Amino acid sequence: MNNVQKKIMIVLLILILLAPAGLFLPIFFNAGDAWGEWSAVTLKEFIGYVPAGLVKYTDIWKAPLKDYTINSNDTSMVHHSGYYILSGLIGAMLTMIVTMILSKFIIRNGK
Repeated sequence: MNNVQKKIMIVLLILILLAPAGLFLPIFFNAGDAWGEWSAVTLKEFIGYVPAGLVKYTDIWKAPLKDYTINSNDTSMVHHSGYYILSGLIGAMLTMIVTMILSKFIIRNGK
């Protein structure tokens, strides 16, 4: 791993560890859901309607860790923070694996 890759990995690790801020900041500012993670119902409350694209595609993707948690009945903020970090690690690892596979395929076929 070269120096640039190490720096990128460090930045990604820091971002993963900061992921629970999405839990704490809305509570701190009494803002409800984390910014941008609104359901169609919440969005309708905010702006008065639900965009057609959201209505059309709202049920296509189901998150593997719904609400970033393994146990939706667990109300512990510490546990939810851990689940956020776990979600970030899983997402980062999957992204890295797919990127490595695609880059090897592109490099091999580019020669």
